Amino acid sequence: MTTSSNAATRRKPRGVPSPAGIFLRGFVKHPVMVGSVIPSSNKLIRKMLAPIDWASAKVVVEYGPGVGTFCRPILERLAPDAQLIVIDTNPDFIDYLNATILDSRFSAVHGSAADVERIVAEHGHPHADYVLSGLPFSTLPPGVGDTIAAATQAVLRPGGAFLVYQFNPRVRDFLDRQFARIDHDMEWWNMPPAQLWWAWKD
Repeated sequence: MTTSSNAATRRKPRGVPSPAGIFLRGFVKHPVMVGSVIPSSNKLIRKMLAPIDWASAKVVVEYGPGVGTFCRPILERLAPDAQLIVIDTNPDFIDYLNATILDSRFSAVHGSAADVERIVAEHGHPHADYVLSGLPFSTLPPGVGDTIAAATQAVLRPGGAFLVYQFNPRVRDFLDRQFARIDHDMEWWNMPPAQLWWAWKD
C-alpha cells in the first residue's frame, strides 16, 4: 500500500451538511443515479480495490462518488504522482467533495460518465488505468448504460479494468458487450449484499 504525504485532508467547513445528510439528499433528488441509500461497507471497499496494481495506477476514475466513501481509501493507496478523477451528475455531491477533500491529486467533476474520454483528456491524460463505478446500470435511462460501458472501454489502457459494484446482476449484460474477460465475486458483508465485477481490457 502506498501512503502519500499529501493524503486527503478531511475537514467539515461550517455550514456543510453531514455525509449522511448529503447522501440521503442525493438519493431523494436523484434515485435512479444513486445505487443505495446506505454507503458501501469497508469490506466491500477492500475487496473491490484489491486487484488494483497501485504501482502502475496513475489515473483512476470513479463514477458516482457520492460523499467520497471510496475516494479516501483510493487516495490513501494512490501514488504521489497519480490522480483520482471523480465524475457525478449531482452538483451537491461535487460541492461536498470539493469542500471536504483537500488533496492535490483529487479532482471532482460535475458531468456525465458518458463523457469520460473528454474529461480524462482535459485533465491531461491519454487514458485511465482503472475506472470504478457504483452507478445503478439497471435503472439508468435506456441507452445510457451501454454508452457509459462503451466510453469506459475506450478510455481504459490495455491491461486496465472497469471495477463495478452493483446490487442487480443485470450489469453483466452491459459489461459483456464491451469486455471479453470479466471476474465476479460477492460481498455479503454489505447492506444490501453486493455483486462485484472486474472487467479487464486485454
